[in-house]
Amino acid sequence: MAGPRTILHIPHDSRIIPPDVRVAFVLSESALRAELDAMTDAFTAELFDPPEPVMRCIYPVSRLVVDPERFVDDTVEPMARRGMGVIYTRTSEGAPLRVAPDPATRAALLARFYWPHHAALTAATDGALVAHGRCRILDCHSFAAVALPYELDQAPTRPDICLGTDPFHTPPALYERADALFRAAGFTVARDRPFAGTMVPSSHYRKTRAVESLMIEVNRGLYLDSTTGARGSGFDALRQALTPILSALVRTDT
Repeated sequence: MAGPRTILHIPHDSRIIPPDVRVAFVLSESALRAELDAMTDAFTAELFDPPEPVMRCIYPVSRLVVDPERFVDDTVEPMARRGMGVIYTRTSEGAPLRVAPDPATRAALLARFYWPHHAALTAATDGALVAHGRCRILDCHSFAAVALPYELDQAPTRPDICLGTDPFHTPPALYERADALFRAAGFTVARDRPFAGTMVPSSHYRKTRAVESLMIEVNRGLYLDSTTGARGSGFDALRQALTPILSALVRTDT
């Protein structure tokens, strides 16, 4: 039986930092918890969960360990200049986060976390292309209700939904469909703001338009208790609103 055509990529949901990695972090336990609160796309694996058959590619550890959505080469990764390349050495506020890894440690971290995740995403993409001739990646995130210090976009107001696009891999019809669905559900929507772009496996990047991708970011103010970091009063309503939208994006051929 052919596998699903659509992949839900969920890269920043986890708070897990393995103990042998934690030892390199210079933050206290309370400071690390606060940084995880700031940088984790909390509960996105629960929010982005349509009933249709999809492939869910969920990164198993925190982005503070290794960020799977950064370029490995720090010379081409814009956030590396802020100490937040593929392996973060600075916090979201610019403070020291961890001892910078030496080349051998860096290679070991990438081999343990980054490359297996990308191999899984690539394999799922390849499988969809073989089975269906097309693959659609929905890159699922959330963002802070108030801009964090490290963020490039410091606008005082933020939308409910950010739709991130790529000029090669995001078909206009897919973006327009998503934009219309979210607006019809009562959400405010912005394109590539406060975050831009979307995830595509490097082996397919800018090579085939049969790999489609759209990033969907939800404002944490819609669903997260800003004091405790727990599910807020709006969590269930947001999940109920997201489900039919995701279902439509999974089913649609646009």
